[in-house]
Amino acid sequence: MAILSQSTATFSPSFVSTRSDFTRLTRFPCRVTFRRGLAVSSCFNSSKSPGAGGFLSPDNGGEVSYELHHDFSPQRRRSGSPVFVTLPVNSVSREGGRVLRPKTMMFSLKALATAGVEGVVVEIWWGLVEKNKPRVYDWRGCEELVAMACKCGLKVRAVLAFHQHGAGPDDPNCLSPLCRIPLPLWVLDEIKKDVELAYCDRFGRRNIEYISLGCDILPVLRGRSPIQVYADFMRDFRDTFRSLLGVIITGVQIGMGPGGELRYPSFSPQEPNLAWPQELGEFQCYDKYMLASLNASARNIGMREWGNGGPFGTGSLMQNPEHTDFFKNDGGSWDTPYGKFFLEWYSGMLLLHGERICKEAETIFRGTEVHMSAKLAVIHWHYVTQSHPSELTAGYYNTFNRDGYLSIARMFSKYGFSMCCSCFEMQDAVMQKINPDGSPEGFLRQLLLAARLCDLALEGQNFSTNLDDGGFTQVLKMSKFYSNGIEKRPFSFNFVRMDKRLFESRNWDRFTRFVRQMSNGNIFRARLYSVGDTRFKTAPVMPEARLLYHLYQYS
Repeated sequence: MAILSQSTATFSPSFVSTRSDFTRLTRFPCRVTFRRGLAVSSCFNSSKSPGAGGFLSPDNGGEVSYELHHDFSPQRRRSGSPVFVTLPVNSVSREGGRVLRPKTMMFSLKALATAGVEGVVVEIWWGLVEKNKPRVYDWRGCEELVAMACKCGLKVRAVLAFHQHGAGPDDPNCLSPLCRIPLPLWVLDEIKKDVELAYCDRFGRRNIEYISLGCDILPVLRGRSPIQVYADFMRDFRDTFRSLLGVIITGVQIGMGPGGELRYPSFSPQEPNLAWPQELGEFQCYDKYMLASLNASARNIGMREWGNGGPFGTGSLMQNPEHTDFFKNDGGSWDTPYGKFFLEWYSGMLLLHGERICKEAETIFRGTEVHMSAKLAVIHWHYVTQSHPSELTAGYYNTFNRDGYLSIARMFSKYGFSMCCSCFEMQDAVMQKINPDGSPEGFLRQLLLAARLCDLALEGQNFSTNLDDGGFTQVLKMSKFYSNGIEKRPFSFNFVRMDKRLFESRNWDRFTRFVRQMSNGNIFRARLYSVGDTRFKTAPVMPEARLLYHLYQYS
C-alpha cells in the first residue's frame, strides 16, 4: 500500500513482466470502450473514501487484476492546482503503432502517480497518426499510452499536434532522429507539388513547420482544405476515444500553429536557446495565398500599393529595433496608417485561423465533457520596447498603446477554450541581465490579466526542462498571481517534460516538493494491489527514481 504523506514521495518498483504483458495492458473489459474494443471500468472523480475506491481489470482471462483506490473528493479539487507532466516526444514509435520502452514508461507513470501528479500530457502527432494516406489513422500507440496512464490512476490531456516537431538534423533542440516528427508524408507530397502551401518570408525562405493559414479554406490537400483535414482528424480522435473523454481524457489541446501555438513561424526554428533570443522575426506573408488576401484587403480600402507585400525597413533578424525604420520607437512606420493597416490585417488573419479551428473543435467535442484548450506563445524579448517587434512578426498586434491579447482571450472564451502559455519559471531579474529589452514576467502578467477578464481557465507551462529551486518558486508565484483572489480562476500546470533528468535524486526531490506546494498539501492518494504476471509494490525507501534515471539512460 502506498499512502502519500508530507514527506518526500518514495517509489520502489518490483517488476516481473514480458513484452506481451504490456501489450495486454491495452485490453480492458467493458463499460467504457475504445472503437477497437479497448475498454475501462473506473470510478475516477469519486467522492468516496480511499477504502471505497474504483476497480480496474484487463480482460485477459484473469491473468492480471488491478485495483486502484482514489481520493478525488470535491474538497481535493477545490484546493490547490493540479500538476500534469508532459511525456517524452518519442513515447510512441515512428510507425505510431506501439509505445517505445514500455517497461520504463510504466515505471515512470507509477512514480508520477505516487508523487501526487494529477495526470500526463500526451502529444498526438498528425505526422504519425495520419502518416501515409489521408483519412487513414493509426491510434494504436496512443491507445496503449492512455491505457497505461489509466492503469496508474492518472488522467490524460491530449495535445493534437498539427505541426512538425524538430526543424531537421541541424536543429540543436532535436538531438535524436527519433525526436524529429515531420508533417504527414502525403501532406509533404502536396507541398512539393505546390510550395505555396508553405509559409514564406521576404527572402523567399519556406517554412514547413505548419501549413500556411492563407489556404485555410481552400481544397489544396487532395480535395480537402486544411481546416477540413484538422476537423476530420479531431472527429476520428473523438470517435476512437469517445468513452474516455471527460473521464480519463479530461483535456484536449488543439494545435493551431508552429510549436502547437497560435502564431506565425516568424523566428528561426534553429535558434539554439529560445529562452534567450533577441530575434525581431520575419513577417510570414509572402506565399501566394497570403499575398492574395493582403492584396484584396488593400484594394478594399482603395490603397492597392499597400497590398504588394510586407513592410519595408524591418531590418535583419538580430538587428537592434531602434536601427530599423519600421520598428523604432519614435517615428517607426509601425505607428503610421500603413503600419496599422498591415498589422491589423496580419494579426486578423491569425485570429480568423484560430476562430475557424475553435469553431470546428467546439462542434466536434460538444457534449463530451472534455476541456478544450489552445496555446499562445510567450514572446517576451522585446516587451519593454514600444513596438514589441518580435510579437508583431509572430502575429500578435501588441504594442505599448494596444492590447493584442484581449481579442484572442475573448475568442477562446466564446468557444469555451482554456488558455495555455509557457515561461512560468522565467524571472525578469535574470532575463534583463542578458537582454534588457525583455520582460517575461511583464508579458505573462498581461496575458494572465486578459485571461482573467475573459474568465478563462489557465494552463501554465515551463520553458526550461531543468528547473532549479528558483524556477519552481517562480512558477508558484505566477500561478498565485492568476488563481488567487476573491474569484478563484481554475489553474493547472503542465510540467515539460518527463525525461531522465527528472528522476535524478535532487531534481526528483524538488519536483515532488513542488507538486505538494501546488496542491496545498492535499495530495492524491492511491492504494494499488496487483496479482498475476505483473507486480508492483511501493515501500518507504530511498526513491527508486534513480532506477528510472538509469533505465532512461541505458534502455
